[in-house]
Amino acid sequence: MLDITHRQLAVFRAVMSSGSVTGAAGLLHSSQPTLSRELARLEQVLGFALFDRIKGRLQPTARALTLFEEVQRSYIALERIAAVAANLGRLDHGQLSLLCLPAFAQALLPGVCRRFARDHDGVGIAITPQESPLLEEWLSAQRYDLGLTEHDAAPPGTVLQSQWHADEVCVLPDGHGLLARSVLTPADFAGQAFVSLSPDDPYRVQLDAVFAGAGVARRMLLETHSAGAVCAMVAAGLGVAIVNPLTALAMAGHGVQLRRFAVSVPFRVSVVRPLFRPSSPLADAFATAVTAELAQLTQTLQQTLP
Repeated sequence: MLDITHRQLAVFRAVMSSGSVTGAAGLLHSSQPTLSRELARLEQVLGFALFDRIKGRLQPTARALTLFEEVQRSYIALERIAAVAANLGRLDHGQLSLLCLPAFAQALLPGVCRRFARDHDGVGIAITPQESPLLEEWLSAQRYDLGLTEHDAAPPGTVLQSQWHADEVCVLPDGHGLLARSVLTPADFAGQAFVSLSPDDPYRVQLDAVFAGAGVARRMLLETHSAGAVCAMVAAGLGVAIVNPLTALAMAGHGVQLRRFAVSVPFRVSVVRPLFRPSSPLADAFATAVTAELAQLTQTLQQTLP
């Protein structure tokens, strides 16, 4: 392997870029005799001439042109690495990966991302919606910088911080008779066409138990896995529903109205951080934006519910 130094390559690159040893001396803040000696040593190590000396001027050989292309590629790669390294220390560049429930991607993260982008508009955000239990498995696998979940227990290999707590709310179509009441009881839903989440959804299980305990039979008209789809069905006048307050707020004023439910069915938002993934200042900043957005949503929910 040839004993070529970085200094020799820097001198060669400067000469090629400027067209002369004099120009290279200006670029490298050195003297012409010093660079001439470095260039001569490089040619000696290589075993061939890089320049033809024609009337006092340096004319690159074909070998020099080929070598220069390779040197340029190396320097471009080095500059790219330096740029990436510099951006790692900045809060206006970088990439953040998030894992969350689909409901959060639709009803919470747009506002959070808007807040975050005000001070970090150069940061890319990759959002992956996922349902449980894959959500918890992927968080435990340290695949994401941050996670948003509705649970209050941290998955293995993570630390959890509870951010928000609010009850599920009733969602009714515009003009529905039950809108005359500010708080609805299970008895108010007797015989009502009801749009529900799927039977395996944990909130569906809780609500079914509430109505069964109250001895109230609803007309189970439609069911779906998505709270957003539930609200869309309600907006179309197909029935009434009880869903999480984030999705309900996102749909409020779009054909649906919100009312309180007399029975508390808690809904939570928690931020999950991987224990074994390097911590990022960007993740801290995003978590702060989540807190601020949830505080605003608390006020909006209080103003929306009569």
